[in-house]
Amino acid sequence: MKRWVGVILAAVLAGVAVVAIVTGNQGGDEPEVAVVRGVIGSEKKPFFDDPRVKAALAGHGLRVEVDTAGSRQIVTDVDLSRYAFAFPSSVPAAERIKRDRGATVTYSPFYSPMAVATFEPIAELLTKAGVLSNSGKGHQIFDIKKYLDLVAKGTRWDEIPDNSTYKARKRVLLTTTDIRTSNSAAMYLSAIGYVANGEDVITSDAQVAEIAPVLAPTVLDQGFSESTSEASFDDYLALGAGKTPMLVVYEAQYLAHVFAGDGAIKPDMRLVYPSPTVLSKHTLVPLSADGNRVGELLTKDPRLQSLAAQYGFRTTDPQAFAGLVARTQAPAAADLVDVVEPPTYERLDRLITTIDAARP
Repeated sequence: MKRWVGVILAAVLAGVAVVAIVTGNQGGDEPEVAVVRGVIGSEKKPFFDDPRVKAALAGHGLRVEVDTAGSRQIVTDVDLSRYAFAFPSSVPAAERIKRDRGATVTYSPFYSPMAVATFEPIAELLTKAGVLSNSGKGHQIFDIKKYLDLVAKGTRWDEIPDNSTYKARKRVLLTTTDIRTSNSAAMYLSAIGYVANGEDVITSDAQVAEIAPVLAPTVLDQGFSESTSEASFDDYLALGAGKTPMLVVYEAQYLAHVFAGDGAIKPDMRLVYPSPTVLSKHTLVPLSADGNRVGELLTKDPRLQSLAAQYGFRTTDPQAFAGLVARTQAPAAADLVDVVEPPTYERLDRLITTIDAARP
């Protein structure tokens, strides 16, 4: 009897061992997930927080965790040794990081033109003032030169003729983020600096010295500025024209809500395009092998490219963006011709520090 009990027990144990081996092998087929940390511009955080984006990256064995900072802060203040990649919102900042960190490659998986978010009553006043006009292609154009003329005169909203809708006594000024920390403000300076510099990219310290006094009021007369584009856009959405009659934004910030149909963009809100404008190319700098994998996937993976388009970014697949615009009737420019390049990081930094030195 004992002999039969021993045989049965041995068979049971053997069966358990087989199940354990099979189960172990099945578990071994699942990819190991590597945690990859990056620092990004704040406007990209909703994209990285999306469960669909997380799932797409996890399918390639990556769990990406991100911290946010202003793009200029990423260059100057952030300890990049803690991260596998840096993902600022412009090429000049990325190129500076690449050089400082000895990186050999960068990735630009998507981009966004700089735009202006405003409201219908403000748009009507800007049209009367000659600043805003129709492109004839379904979007409106914000004339930077005519805007700078208003700034030079110190024009206030209640001084615009036939103004019965927005009689605010404050000056006609675009709201921006803090030029000392944020890329969107730096890109704004690139566009208005191009115009102030005689329709040319700023290339010398002499040019900076000449145009800085012209541009300073556009920045310093705003008063307090938010440090990130996400915070300033949240104010635009929540507080309306009384707080922010017109705000420099990434086109993607506005269109992401239009594409989502989440109700954040109210009927009286408007998206218009500066002329000239600057393309903000969101450029990832890998600081490790895993960071390089993130850059490759964001650039080449069709699922991630499609999701980026849903967040308003223009990607390497133009049809993805165009399809969303057509489906939602979004007020996006199909093509932008009047686009200028930003100065180098060093020249733009000199312009920013020169203007900031004039701060009271």
